[in-house]
Amino acid sequence: MADLSGAVVLVTGANGGLGAEFVTQALDRGASRVYATARRPRDWADERVVPLELDVTDQASVDAAVTAASDVTIVVNNAGVGGAASLLAASVEDVEALFATNVFGALRVAKSFAPVLAANGGGALVDLHSVLSWIALAGGYSASKAAFWSITNSLRVELAPQGTQVLGAHLGYTDTPMIEHLDTEKNAPADVVAAIWDAVAAGEREVLVDQVSRDVRAKLSGSLEAMYPQLG
Repeated sequence: MADLSGAVVLVTGANGGLGAEFVTQALDRGASRVYATARRPRDWADERVVPLELDVTDQASVDAAVTAASDVTIVVNNAGVGGAASLLAASVEDVEALFATNVFGALRVAKSFAPVLAANGGGALVDLHSVLSWIALAGGYSASKAAFWSITNSLRVELAPQGTQVLGAHLGYTDTPMIEHLDTEKNAPADVVAAIWDAVAAGEREVLVDQVSRDVRAKLSGSLEAMYPQLG
């Protein structure tokens, strides 16, 4: 398990939504420093927060972040892009763009910071997934989250020998700018992040933040027809 008291945390996609909540709650739980990363980082007006430019799709940018944040003990892979067009309606290039950030960007961060976490005692890697990792309702976005989930499962095994806790977090619709246009019930970002930080502190490897995630996870062992009634 990773203790947030005195921890040094790096959050990708930290400017708003869940990312900003991760920064704020990490500090509230005793983190000594938080690297708040984004393509265009904002000012935080808090000396404990270090704004850091990071484009997860650019290896040179990730390498620069590794150099700047060599004291990190917890990495939160939160950066992501949306896109719910069907696979048939979207261009292959659009799907590739989703994967560039949601899959390969997250993998690039994990691979690059793994030696840093090892050097600093193991620490933790937190990967932000979605209930859509398990149910194909959002075309290329669902596919990207499913791929990221699989990568996290592999990283969990590969990073275990160096003592790094790998936590995969799954959640349903949450009230962030990415889905502000959807008229549906949404989780509060503060509740989601609190549940994830609690899971990190407890040494857990996976956290299902809400009931919809728990319900869909339970259906994975059932029939395809039960998961997708539209199949008839």
